[in-house]
Amino acid sequence: MFPAGREQGGIHRMATPPPLSPYVTGPKVYVVGRQTVVQEEVGRFLSDEALLFTTDGRAAADVLTEIAGRTCYMSFGKGRNTNQEYLENILTSKHGSVLEHAVWCLLITGVSRSLTHELVRHRAGFGYSQLSQRYVDESEARYVVPPLYQESPELRARWEQVIEQLRKAYRELAEASSTFVQQKHPEMAPRDRRKWARQAARSILPNACETKIFVTGNSRAWRHFLEQRGSPHADTEIRRLAVEIARALKKESPSIFQDVEVYDEADALPAVRVQHSKV
Repeated sequence: MFPAGREQGGIHRMATPPPLSPYVTGPKVYVVGRQTVVQEEVGRFLSDEALLFTTDGRAAADVLTEIAGRTCYMSFGKGRNTNQEYLENILTSKHGSVLEHAVWCLLITGVSRSLTHELVRHRAGFGYSQLSQRYVDESEARYVVPPLYQESPELRARWEQVIEQLRKAYRELAEASSTFVQQKHPEMAPRDRRKWARQAARSILPNACETKIFVTGNSRAWRHFLEQRGSPHADTEIRRLAVEIARALKKESPSIFQDVEVYDEADALPAVRVQHSKV
């Protein structure tokens, strides 16, 4: 899209990206989308309704959530003075529907297909777009090392040996499948032939195969995810992802996530604790 090494619109692309390790040991979370407040329209609403309203909220999500809550009772300029106090009352009273107006888009990498099978079970308030194994050649796919095997060099070595066998088998099977499809359907376009071959060969790829997923969720949905998947009882890999998302969203919205805490559990791994449960 942009010339190599040039910046446009705040986006920077490296001319020559560094080589990637075939094995991944942790997730990465990129906050790629957040809301903004349209000040002119808020001002027009206040003027039309003869209202006065100011807020010390700095994050757009915090401000929009406060506006949504105050709209329910037309309490602009009344009651709690700070944005944090106002949203704390929302949390303690479990007025959770108000939180659905604050939305973030996260791009998540370094996670396994096993993790995303659990992630996409969170339906309400979420939208997903995930890397396609039908269209993307997984010959050089990366694989997520299970946290347990990261603690044992011996187990990791045995695991990597199996992964390398599967990597080789996928390449050979995809190539043989492409040849077969070409012979059976010589009229088929190369792109479609590759898709047919990959959609069949992907059947042997393990759950550890690394994937990328774009997730859009509102703050109520994110809070539920953090409470469920940041728990010490959750699968370790998705728990580590929940910790990274909690850290990112607490920076994004100090008021909405003010009661979300990242702490060290007895198992020496970080976890997420939500004071106001099931808001």
